[in-house]
Formats: sequence, structure tokens, C-alpha cells
Amino acid sequence: MAANSQFAMALHILTMLAKSGDENVKSERIAASVNTNAVVIRRLLGQLGHGDLVVSQTGAFGGTRLARKPEDISLCEVYKAVSCGEVFALHAKSPNQDCPIGRNIEAVLCNLQKEIDKSVGEKLGQYSLQSVLEMVDGVYA
Repeated sequence: MAANSQFAMALHILTMLAKSGDENVKSERIAASVNTNAVVIRRLLGQLGHGDLVVSQTGAFGGTRLARKPEDISLCEVYKAVSCGEVFALHAKSPNQDCPIGRNIEAVLCNLQKEIDKSVGEKLGQYSLQSVLEMVDGVYA
């Protein structure tokens, strides 16, 4: 089962933009760094834009830059902007309601999802994009 990589790619994108300061960065340049198609990057940039994390401009001098300073962007905001659902999926079909487990398992799993999501949000809220930038810089120092 493959994990969703949108959060990781979003952090890669935002860290690149943070390093670029006020310079507009083209999606093709970001795509080369992430090693993916520019269409994938533009889709993520759209989600990050809806989350008020980046601003984009079209045209010859267009591109994307951060909407706010790296220290003002929490990783929880990034996660929410690109989140594709819960940590795990529930049953595709409703379980057998005649079975005592089937009748009750979804409620248990829903509560567990909420607890996990809250924990993830709290943990990510402890970090900012600036934290990531500093960690990346520390690796290359």
C-alpha cells in the first residue's frame, strides 16, 4: 500500500520557495528539483494557493513565491492544504450490520481517525517552514 507523498512534495516546494526569497519560481524549475512533472507541481501549487501559503503570477515574469514569511507558515497548515483525507480509509462497503463487529467497527475506526488526525495536527503545529529550512540548511552546512 503506497503512502501519499503530497505533503512531502509540498514541503519540498515551500522550502525551495523560502530559499528563493521574493523571486518568482517557475513550476518547471520546481518540478526538476522534485523530479516530477510540472503539472503535478502546478496542481499542488493550486492547493497551496487555496491555503494562502503561496501566490502565483502568470506571464513571462511569472512564477510562484511564498505568501508569508517561512516562520509564519506552520506545517499543520501545509498538511491541511494538501491533505487527501484521513490517515487510513474505512471500509469501501458498509460492513455486515448483522455481525456485532461489523455493526460497531466503523464508529470505533472513525473515533480513532479523529484522534490520530488531532495528534498529527498538534505535532505538525510545533514546526514551521522556517524549522524545515533550518534543518535542510544544517544538512548541507
